[in-house]
Amino acid sequence: MNDSPGWASPGSAPSDGQDGAGIPRPSAPADANGPAGQWSATQPQGGQWSPPSAPGSGPGMPPPAPGWGGTPGPGWGGWPPMAAKPGVIPLRPLGVLEILDGAVSTMRAHWRPVLGISLTISVVTEIIAILLQRYVLPEPTSIDPNAVGSEALRQASESMQSELLSTAPATVIGMIATLFTTSLLTVVVSRSVLGRGVTLREAWSEARPRILPLLGLTLLLSLMSAAIMTVGLLPGLLIDGGAGLALALLGFIGAVVVVLWLMIRFTLAAPALMLERQPVLTSLRRSAKLVRGSWWRIFGILALTYLMVIVVTLIITIPFGIIAVTADSEGLGDLLKGSSPDFGWPFLIVTGIGEVIVSTLAYPFTAGVMALLYIDRRIRREALDLDLARAAGVPGYDTPRS
Repeated sequence: MNDSPGWASPGSAPSDGQDGAGIPRPSAPADANGPAGQWSATQPQGGQWSPPSAPGSGPGMPPPAPGWGGTPGPGWGGWPPMAAKPGVIPLRPLGVLEILDGAVSTMRAHWRPVLGISLTISVVTEIIAILLQRYVLPEPTSIDPNAVGSEALRQASESMQSELLSTAPATVIGMIATLFTTSLLTVVVSRSVLGRGVTLREAWSEARPRILPLLGLTLLLSLMSAAIMTVGLLPGLLIDGGAGLALALLGFIGAVVVVLWLMIRFTLAAPALMLERQPVLTSLRRSAKLVRGSWWRIFGILALTYLMVIVVTLIITIPFGIIAVTADSEGLGDLLKGSSPDFGWPFLIVTGIGEVIVSTLAYPFTAGVMALLYIDRRIRREALDLDLARAAGVPGYDTPRS
């Protein structure tokens, strides 16, 4: 049974050996490169939504309840019209706070699979990062504060290379961790919208076939960003002196702007890949189509999301950092002497616990916001709310759209 009409819930598409009859097909991009899916012929205007007729309405029936049809009520006085809410969000275009609240509500309503997924991945990731930091990665290169001229530039270059070498493994590990949590938690969010729970085993069973395509999407976006940054920085790096530095700075700023624009444009590619079972390139085109006309809105929601994550991170990591420095007496002694501190296991363990707590909370929140942004855009552009209400068994929505 496909419980997610309007998208293809991973693991329930006919490609898995099921009979395709009666299973709603995913809405595909309306371009020459995708299947024969089209935008809804009755799309609501941006920022507007017309609720369906109230269940039981028609000739000979009592007038609809306030808020439905033309009867004054909620929706006329400046707040949203009544809408079915089988799960964590109302089935209508969502406001910013509703998207954020929906992500938090998913964490509360389905805390067992959500925290089970995020905590397990966070612990494994942090253990690997600590072991690499302790036994594999080189010590950071020190810089002589009295160095000047070419010697200062050489030391700064070596320090930057050492920093990149030290952070690269953690970045790769974090990317893989984000990959797994996004794939699993997107399944949880898609079920929670319908008011249905999902076990950890079910989430893994549905997400597993899409992990490799999601990995390909992640690598493609990473390579795209790296190529743009290289093109922006390379001309300035090839020129010596102040002119080269200024050109590199301008190239860096321009590359950041282009990368940011592309990342927002393709931010819905991962949910499209997971929930519509689309290939990588089709998912990118799908995201571009859904984001079109709402770039700034999506940028603002994501900026607010990551600002909240940063605030939570500071609230948690600062106390753990103070405890870690205090618990590591040798590192604290070096710090008080003004020399470079050599922190040991107490520092790594305490800070690692803080990082696990932050990741356990941040992973499901950001994944939930991404998935709900995707659902909101499809509700606004393709009237997906009608399909979702029918899938959730809401009375009055049992007739499929033609």
